[in-house]
Amino acid sequence: MLTSIDVEPEYQAAAREVLTAMKVKPAQARLIGGRALDVLPRLAGGAYDLVFVDGDPEETPEYVTHAIRMLRPGGILIVANALWHDLVPEPARRDEDTVRMRELVRSVRNDDRLTPVLLGAGDGLLVAINRPPTR
Repeated sequence: MLTSIDVEPEYQAAAREVLTAMKVKPAQARLIGGRALDVLPRLAGGAYDLVFVDGDPEETPEYVTHAIRMLRPGGILIVANALWHDLVPEPARRDEDTVRMRELVRSVRNDDRLTPVLLGAGDGLLVAINRPPTR
């Protein structure tokens, strides 16, 4: 099941067109209109194989918190724009969005539940595997 959340109706319409063209059955995709921070708390915990986060840097840390809760053990978290216009690696850059993304990368790196890697592709992808609990 693919679940997509977007506040922009035209993006939802475009996604619907692509899914229809690809012959994806309606039961295989759920497109939810609305603000992610309103929708994410209602989605099931531990039920998703992959969560892709691509949004406003101001809300991205909260999206990631929900994503980690939603991932099953072994599930994958992907955060787009993790290098934020290639500014995250530059410590002298102190604008709010750069600092927020830098702190997010640091918090994912230090989260014992996750095994992360930061990829320099494009504007940076932060990828992390939700580690299964140890016994």
